[in-house]
Amino acid sequence: MTKRRFSTLPLFLLVIFAGWIVSHTLFTVSETEQVIITQFGKPMGNPITEAGLNLKIPFIQTLNSIDKRILEWDGPPSDMPTKDKLYISVDLFARWRIVEPLQYFLRLKDERSAQSRLDDILGSETRNAVAKHKLIEIIRTLKLRVPEKDALLTDVERRLNMGNLVPILKGRKVIEKEIFEAAAEKIKVFGIELLDIQFKRINYNTSVRPKIYDRMISERRQIAERFLSEGNGESARIRGNRERELKRIRSEAYRQVEDIRGKADAQAANIYAAAYNQSPATRDFYAFTRTLSAYEKLLNKNTTLLLSTDSEIYRLLKEVPLAEKTQPHFSKDTNGEDDL
Repeated sequence: MTKRRFSTLPLFLLVIFAGWIVSHTLFTVSETEQVIITQFGKPMGNPITEAGLNLKIPFIQTLNSIDKRILEWDGPPSDMPTKDKLYISVDLFARWRIVEPLQYFLRLKDERSAQSRLDDILGSETRNAVAKHKLIEIIRTLKLRVPEKDALLTDVERRLNMGNLVPILKGRKVIEKEIFEAAAEKIKVFGIELLDIQFKRINYNTSVRPKIYDRMISERRQIAERFLSEGNGESARIRGNRERELKRIRSEAYRQVEDIRGKADAQAANIYAAAYNQSPATRDFYAFTRTLSAYEKLLNKNTTLLLSTDSEIYRLLKEVPLAEKTQPHFSKDTNGEDDL
């Protein structure tokens, strides 16, 4: 019984060793990777790019897995000047993949080195492209874009092309294509294919951003002041029209009032004339009442009159019988007039 146990132990160890050898000899390649087999650091044979089961020499050969998928490069924002001397911060991103794994492995070894190379090449080409173009070329996309104009613009402002966009020659898409074509050739030597490159964000440099914002505020303030000035002018015009219309209405009303008053006075005079002109007695009575009205307005205790003897006022006063103490004192002057 003991002899049988000792006889099966080596067989068990042999099976374990054989399984370990097989596990280090056989390996699988997935759909998302490609493998380069190296022996003492030197690549052996062609890269394995197809998925499946493969063999290698255990303990001597090493597997180097390389990603087969589309990879992303997202570089840090970089400050750079444009052709019109404006410092901007450009944030770029790109897509790439490894198409020649052996060349990639020999020159870069791993993805970290590839990302570093992409930082250098893409950053350099972006700086070159930005320095060759004005800011408006990098911002704008379409040449033939037509903006919506403010309906408040005057005809003079429209003739001055206020609200029109500055014309461009290329636009952002063309500049992105230039960067892509220049960088793709330089990256190709590393076994990398550049698939796409785009501007993710373009902003003013932090040092010049306050000045740009101040200029924008100043421009908007000028527009606001123009609108305010136009509003004040329109307000003054409306107030002037109102005052002119008010004066016209008042003048017309005053004319109508005077016209009505004149007609009323004329009608009253006609009525009085018809009433007091019916006979000599009515005419005398009218003259008498008018004279009495004149007395009421002219005479009081402090009144002194100089009247001629043929005056109507003196005639009536002379004919009225008065008491001795209330009779007025008349004195003859040298001109034949009496002093009351």
